[in-house]
Amino acid sequence: MKAKLMLVCCFLTLKLVAQNDTTKAVDTSVVDITNEIANRNKWAGDESELKVFYGQRLINANTVEVLRKGVMEFKVIHNFGDIAGDNGGIDHFYGLDNAADIKIAFQVGLGNKLNIVAARTRGDQSSVGDNELRVGPVQQLWELGLKYQFLKQQKNDPKHPFSLTVYANAVVSSMDTVGKEVYKERDFQDFSDRMTELVQVMIARRFGNFSVELIPSYVHTNYVVSEEDQEDLFALGAGVRIPITKKLFLIADYFHTFRSQEGIDYFKTHNIHYYDAFGIGVEILTQGHVFHMNFTNSTNILENRFIPRTYTSWSNGQYRWGFTISRNFIVFRDKKKAK
Repeated sequence: MKAKLMLVCCFLTLKLVAQNDTTKAVDTSVVDITNEIANRNKWAGDESELKVFYGQRLINANTVEVLRKGVMEFKVIHNFGDIAGDNGGIDHFYGLDNAADIKIAFQVGLGNKLNIVAARTRGDQSSVGDNELRVGPVQQLWELGLKYQFLKQQKNDPKHPFSLTVYANAVVSSMDTVGKEVYKERDFQDFSDRMTELVQVMIARRFGNFSVELIPSYVHTNYVVSEEDQEDLFALGAGVRIPITKKLFLIADYFHTFRSQEGIDYFKTHNIHYYDAFGIGVEILTQGHVFHMNFTNSTNILENRFIPRTYTSWSNGQYRWGFTISRNFIVFRDKKKAK
């Protein structure tokens, strides 16, 4: 019921915003914020710079973009349940009866290149495995991260042909400990067992209106369930953004995880199968909002979880509908730049 209510609210929000675009009586507060952000870009002297992506996120992937100083983004991400497969179909209203994961995040521009991120993610509530080895769920996830842009692509400047941004976070779970005889992944012995860390390097370039991105990623999990599990895991992600109209874009991203064959074989013996995360959807630009509607086989939203713990497959019907909606606000002004 909650999932249906949230879906209705999101479509109503999108409808109301779209109406603002086509009526003469536009909300002046929205115009002021838009103008303020545009002016802030001019103050920063970046007239020649390009926005490789419009938002801070594609589907599962972060983008190279950062917010300008004083701008805050509020973002809600929601993944529903399986559309098909054993847990989907009409009995579960093709996944809309269930919520796989939910994330609420704030991102603030401390400077024109440095952002801070604070978020809360519910975490996927499912578990996989057999009676001997069962992993998940790990929930109640608190995230604190920093995002810094080292390079910014600029128009007609061969010295700045691409953008490069680094994102790093630390995530801690606040859920209760459960003994390893039930869920081994939640047998927290001390505070460090609750933590994971992520580092991502995002390299992107815009070719005309087409944008592409590569995302080398590293995840460290402090507590693993067996010797065959990996504390340090590397993955390579990629994302694209293709224009359909001026306000509608096709987006997609994919992450391949470099897991040891020994670990893959070990987990298979316990009926645990790992898959790469792949998502595809559309990006809709409205006045003051960025709205994404997408499909992905990943149940978890947080990178620290979906990179090492994606157990669901497109081929088994284990993909789900989801959405991301974000809105920017001005929280403080740079008086020196304004002058």
